[in-house]
Amino acid sequence: MFRKLISILFNKYTITLAAFIAWMVFFDSNSILNRMKHRDKLRALKQERHFYLDEIKKDSTLRRALISDTAQIEKFAREHYLMKKDNEDVYLVIDTTADQRR
Repeated sequence: MFRKLISILFNKYTITLAAFIAWMVFFDSNSILNRMKHRDKLRALKQERHFYLDEIKKDSTLRRALISDTAQIEKFAREHYLMKKDNEDVYLVIDTTADQRR
């Protein structure tokens, strides 16, 4: 029984099959390890693409709002660029409690 098992394991076809599987898993350019790396990279790129498409939608709606309404332009400039009129002061309030919770 043991001799039969050894003869099957050291058969030229079994050794060839084991070498082929080892080659495909570790050494080939399309190995399983490379495929897993590429799959993870593809997943990350799809998430990044989804993020950028969402940002494009947000920016497009903001752009349309800014083009159509001058009050929106003034609000945007005040909030994002801290612009002010000549006769007013701007105070920037920063919430420090949110930083302490992290």
